[in-house]
Amino acid sequence: MSILQDISQAMQKGKAKQVKQLIPQALEEGVSANQILEEALLAGMSEVGKRFRDNEIFVPEVLVAARAMNMGTELLKPYLQQAGVEPKGKAVIGTVKGDLHDIGKNLVRMMMEGKGIEMIDLGVDVEPQTFIQSAIDNDCKLICCSALLTTTMNVIGDVVECAKQAGIRDKVKIMIGGAPINQQFCDTVGADVYTPDAATAAEAAASLLA
Repeated sequence: MSILQDISQAMQKGKAKQVKQLIPQALEEGVSANQILEEALLAGMSEVGKRFRDNEIFVPEVLVAARAMNMGTELLKPYLQQAGVEPKGKAVIGTVKGDLHDIGKNLVRMMMEGKGIEMIDLGVDVEPQTFIQSAIDNDCKLICCSALLTTTMNVIGDVVECAKQAGIRDKVKIMIGGAPINQQFCDTVGADVYTPDAATAAEAAASLLA
């Protein structure tokens, strides 16, 4: 169905205006909102993630594509709700206390949204308790922590501890990332998953929530 390809291509190129014009057209032609979401927007974002991982495109291209995708999903939201289409799961994301970096976090959030996951973004400088409380309040199965400084990476251990104290450690997966983080650190603090980049993070999150 070529209109789905057109939407996907426009989104991948970050042409938000075109996406905005094509989606109502597709709906008028009788294409379901879920089909537009799955086969045009999410499939297109998956392609963007793959190309980003292979270093064929870079952060600016991903950001404009994600912006176009967000505009598309906003348009589809009322139709999807009518049809009773649920997100693939919910995750809470933030940069840990003491750390004000957000480009990596934003990229991961957009990539995860591109997998159909509903994201609750807590922003930067987030207290461990805030991650946990937000996961409880929003019934999230996944907590994503970003740290870009060696001085703040140990806060991730506090998030894991807080989850244990709150009695939810067996109910949530804790996913971590950022420049100083590696698999060894992940194992040491008792987090569940470490990924080196945003595209891999989105894939891991989708399989954790499946």
